[in-house]
Amino acid sequence: MQNKSEPRERVGTLEASLQAILSSAVDAIIIIRHDGIIETVNQAAAGLFLYDVEDFVGKNVKFLMPDEHRHKHDEYLHNYNTTGHRKIIGIGREVTGKRKDGTIFPMHLSVGEFTENGEKYYTGIIHDLTARKDAEQALLQVQKMDAIGQLTGGVAHDFNNLLTVIVGNLELMEIQMGEFEHADLLNEAMEAAELGARLTERLLSFARRSPLEPHVVELNGLISGLTDMLQRTLGATIELTTVLIDDPWSVKVDPTQFESAIVNLAVNARDAMPDGGRLIVETRNMTLDEDLIADELELSPDDYVQISVTDTGTGMPADVIRRVFEPFYTTKDVGEGTGLGLSMVYGFGKQSGGHVTVYSELGTGTTINLYLPRYQDASAMPEKKEVEPVLKSATGGTILVVEDDERVRRLTRGRLEALGYHVLEAMHGPAALQVLAEHTDIDLVFTDLVMPGGMSGYEVAQHVQENHPDINVLLTSGYAEELMNSDKLSARNLKLLRKPYRQAALAEAISGALEGS
Repeated sequence: MQNKSEPRERVGTLEASLQAILSSAVDAIIIIRHDGIIETVNQAAAGLFLYDVEDFVGKNVKFLMPDEHRHKHDEYLHNYNTTGHRKIIGIGREVTGKRKDGTIFPMHLSVGEFTENGEKYYTGIIHDLTARKDAEQALLQVQKMDAIGQLTGGVAHDFNNLLTVIVGNLELMEIQMGEFEHADLLNEAMEAAELGARLTERLLSFARRSPLEPHVVELNGLISGLTDMLQRTLGATIELTTVLIDDPWSVKVDPTQFESAIVNLAVNARDAMPDGGRLIVETRNMTLDEDLIADELELSPDDYVQISVTDTGTGMPADVIRRVFEPFYTTKDVGEGTGLGLSMVYGFGKQSGGHVTVYSELGTGTTINLYLPRYQDASAMPEKKEVEPVLKSATGGTILVVEDDERVRRLTRGRLEALGYHVLEAMHGPAALQVLAEHTDIDLVFTDLVMPGGMSGYEVAQHVQENHPDINVLLTSGYAEELMNSDKLSARNLKLLRKPYRQAALAEAISGALEGS
């Protein structure tokens, strides 16, 4: 004969099992009646919504919804109970929830239903989507920044060619006309062209395609050397303080770009402190591993030097922080900023193998951290800066100019003839090979890197070195992607002159290439 207590024991066992499932589930589980009143929640739900478990029971579940959805919940529930038309139940969808502290967060809600003793109940399983949404947003931001970088790199290529034509023709006018009544107008035009070249440089820095000239440096020395200029830039109302670690690790970066980055950060900090304040520049050594949020900083675990620039200014809201490194994005009035300062810093940091982060609080201030990877071969000594080239004249020598842009090719011919060279021309690689086959008196091939016709400047240079070893080669380019490939240049002992260039730089580069130096 069956023991009458067995069904009650099975019910008790089932309830204990269900309670164990509720307690151990990592997702939030909420059980409500047909009228929306909460019957049961698990500890995960309490942790997600920041309430105690006891705070849920007996309340309508809509108190966990944002205001714009709360007033519609009873209507949704009534429609389903009367019509059976489903919007979430048995389907699931992404919605938003509201925590006790008022914050709104994304979540995925799956709803099932069951009946007990003639009463209908609904079970909601809630998965927090905050981390996934943050990751998606971060990925979109990276893709957007890369897309903008691709655009700026292409623009810089064409713009550099235009600047080469402008600067070159202005210099030829200056050489041919000497002193004349309106020489000041010529000088102003030259200054404007140089400003355009600097603008292009900053665009390339953001795009992470600026040609860097990295040296092994000790950053404390560079920062100390900037303090006088920074103080003059900041003005009398801002106090500058440096907190530099006693024994900083060496890094391998472009010192000029690093100095520009620090100046840009200081200028942005100054503009955030119109009534004065403090600017603190700090350096410290950091070893990032999984315990020190290397992934969160978008860096691989390794040793880094951290440079922090902190101001006591107005701070930035979250929407500004999200866009702060985008080129041409600025909160300043029209005419007061290009929006390229921080984007240049960002590009320099990424191109140098590091990263840039920003932390800001409204009314308190901002800290921008630049992380640069440690250079392990600390025995390498910092190199001296190169001296500005002096314009040289030359006589004789035949140079083959290979350039697809007709304006640049015509200008280059004029500039080289002004230096005393005989010039031959070719509009692309195959044409250059034909000229080389027809002329035996060529001393130098001066070729662009990126050209149509099926041959790049590298391939022209390779052909010359293999088939005409007595002819020297000099490359030139305004295309940012090519300028970064220093390994390819050094492997073939090739030199590169970057567009746009001044007449003095052209003379120096040509002379050096002909001498084989």
